[in-house]
Amino acid sequence: MATYTIKKYEQNDSNTWNEFIAQAKNATFLFHRNFMEYHQDRFEDFSLLVFEDEKLKAVLPANIKENFVYSHQGLTYGGLVYKEETKQASIIEIFQAILFFLNENNIQKLHIKTLPSIYHLKPSDEILYSLFLAEAKMIRRDSLSVIDLLQENKISKIRKRGIQKAVSNRLIIKEENDFELFWNEVLIPNLKTKHNAKPVHSVEEMNSLKAHFPQNIHQFNVYSEDKIVAGTTIFETKTVAHCQYISKNEKQENLGSLDFLFQYLIKERFAEKRFFDFGISNENQGKNLNEGLSYWKESFGASTIIHDFYEVETSNYNKLNGIFV
Repeated sequence: MATYTIKKYEQNDSNTWNEFIAQAKNATFLFHRNFMEYHQDRFEDFSLLVFEDEKLKAVLPANIKENFVYSHQGLTYGGLVYKEETKQASIIEIFQAILFFLNENNIQKLHIKTLPSIYHLKPSDEILYSLFLAEAKMIRRDSLSVIDLLQENKISKIRKRGIQKAVSNRLIIKEENDFELFWNEVLIPNLKTKHNAKPVHSVEEMNSLKAHFPQNIHQFNVYSEDKIVAGTTIFETKTVAHCQYISKNEKQENLGSLDFLFQYLIKERFAEKRFFDFGISNENQGKNLNEGLSYWKESFGASTIIHDFYEVETSNYNKLNGIFV
């Protein structure tokens, strides 16, 4: 059995961390420190590095709140990150070492949000088996609406009519380098009117993230006679084009703007990706489904991929004893 050492992340670990993320089989640019730290004022970082001797074997993007540690709450997804050569038995031992370390540091529970399978560069469910063995409790399940771009996907007649309407209305799609127009004219007003909420990211944060990750973050706006009527913000990883924000100007008549935009993104702009991810249509920690929103996504040919969240008592590290036969 290997001996693992757990170390809390410090600022001088950033290069080591980022180099590891770039080589992992289950990581995206969201785990890069330049992304994780854009909102460092909102979260107390408690990320962990796992070493065997002096070799880095895994990392856990995380934050701490009271006496609970969470897969970083500022990220859409998370979990234990490791390389292709790391075997199932090693992941069990690494996870046991993490639980023991947390327990020794008076952390009662670890909350793990998984990385949906579409973001894996290669199969990476070793942590799910480890969670099962540690008797983790699933506390939330979201449903992502995803299109497999390697398959033939039928678009519904109602979406086709929307696209035709957009063409007749002479709408134009532009990929922009800034976010001000979409945020201020469309996204912020819609979220305030519908949900009395604000975007998770400010315009300044988005512009900063775009500067750090120009190949991964994209803004697409739809215009009618030079006036913005809709848009979406896309986070692009090696396997997935993910919709971070989708919104249209509700004051405009139905111009077919979003149908037109997503037909372009799916069939042209990101056609070479493995998956197109519309994101969730869930509310109330996954316990409610926005049926209309889910149907709209499915009418492009999307179907469901599951995103699970777990809670495990750190004292359960002892349940990982005697596993191997």
